[in-house]
Amino acid sequence: MTRLPLVGHTHPDQIVAWHRGSAITLAHFLSDVNHLANQLPSRQCLFNMCTDRYRFTVGLAAAVLTGKVSLLPSTHTPEMVRQMQAFAPDVFCLHDTSHCSIALPQIRYPELPESPECNAVNGTGSAIPMIDSEQLIAIVFTSGSTGTPVPHHKYWGPVLQSIESEAGRIGLSDHATACTVVGTVPPQHMYGFESTVLIALQSGHALSGAQPFYPADIVTALEAVPVPRILVSTPVHLRMLLESGLELPEVTLVLSATAPLSKQLAHAVEARFNAPLQEIYGSTETGTIATRRPTQTLEWRLFNGVEFSQQGDQTTASGGHVIQPIIMNDVIELTHDHCFLLHGRKADMINIAGKRSSLAHLNHLLNAIPGVLDGAFYMPDDESPDHVVRLVACVVAPTLTAQQLSTTLREHIDPVFLPRPLLLVAALPRNSTGKLPREALTAMIHAQLGNPS
Repeated sequence: MTRLPLVGHTHPDQIVAWHRGSAITLAHFLSDVNHLANQLPSRQCLFNMCTDRYRFTVGLAAAVLTGKVSLLPSTHTPEMVRQMQAFAPDVFCLHDTSHCSIALPQIRYPELPESPECNAVNGTGSAIPMIDSEQLIAIVFTSGSTGTPVPHHKYWGPVLQSIESEAGRIGLSDHATACTVVGTVPPQHMYGFESTVLIALQSGHALSGAQPFYPADIVTALEAVPVPRILVSTPVHLRMLLESGLELPEVTLVLSATAPLSKQLAHAVEARFNAPLQEIYGSTETGTIATRRPTQTLEWRLFNGVEFSQQGDQTTASGGHVIQPIIMNDVIELTHDHCFLLHGRKADMINIAGKRSSLAHLNHLLNAIPGVLDGAFYMPDDESPDHVVRLVACVVAPTLTAQQLSTTLREHIDPVFLPRPLLLVAALPRNSTGKLPREALTAMIHAQLGNPS
């Protein structure tokens, strides 16, 4: 049986996190983990709703230490909570708010000692917990086609293998220079789980407890921690940050995921931060499996050991930390030497009057128009085979008219893909990771058009 450490830090005075202006050492962190572990109920599954990233991390580590499984659903709606309870009847919720509306048995994150126990860890690191590589630590969920969440099991060894590959690829495996990771994505999301929490814990770096969303909050969170800093974010957050006009703090690296960055935005991010931008690619099912630097190449490069195989238009990932073959939901073109190009998600491919395109491509053209702050095309459900479906677009562009936008789009896309109607809106209903749920966009369009949802 292979056992792997809970953290990659080895000395009690190493900083694991920055929490509300204070440095949290390894000794302090392990003390907090032990205190919380002793207060967790006997139930087996943990729904970790802590909004503070450090508290989430303590909750995660306490669950791992006590053999509990963290459930990480894609949303936290009442229906999803009901489905989580049906999936795991012994689930309980850990939260850190004054009032939690989650309809599950609850435990509020407790007040923990301000100073660590003196014997929490010694200088040799011998007190650092070792975890069985085959231990199930989390179950993440994707939305099933029937509406029932589909579970994906995450085991300690493969998860750490993924983290090690990511850290090596983006230059975070060097323990000599400790960085602080500031993330705009919640830790409950697979991207945030891996790239703001586990990568810091396992690579000897520190994480910021903050979870900023708006540009001013992101700047404040960066300024609150020492250099070198790493910003882990999304295209939506990065675009808002650049358009805010705020002075941006020094960072060593910017990491982006959840959607491919346009080359224009990637260059703008690197220019404003004077730092390299790396994109990571993966899925809830696979975890992170590839990276690229979009200012230098359009190609993505798979992690060592991970392979893509294709049959028809279906691409399957396997090998490395991907412990069973996973069919990818993207349109992928294999190029050479474990490299590939992305052409959008399969669900984004559209066919109107015999002509094909993708919503990702159309969204890229729309958002490249000067004056467009955000925008998205929408393909209505085709309820009548005899009716030609027309695309809809929702656009945030305070200085432009719908006619100006349509005229510009006409120069770049086939007339069959022109949106009818094109709706000017104040904001798109994006979630905390910057993604735009179809059901939220559908509801907004119905409200704009005065149709019943």
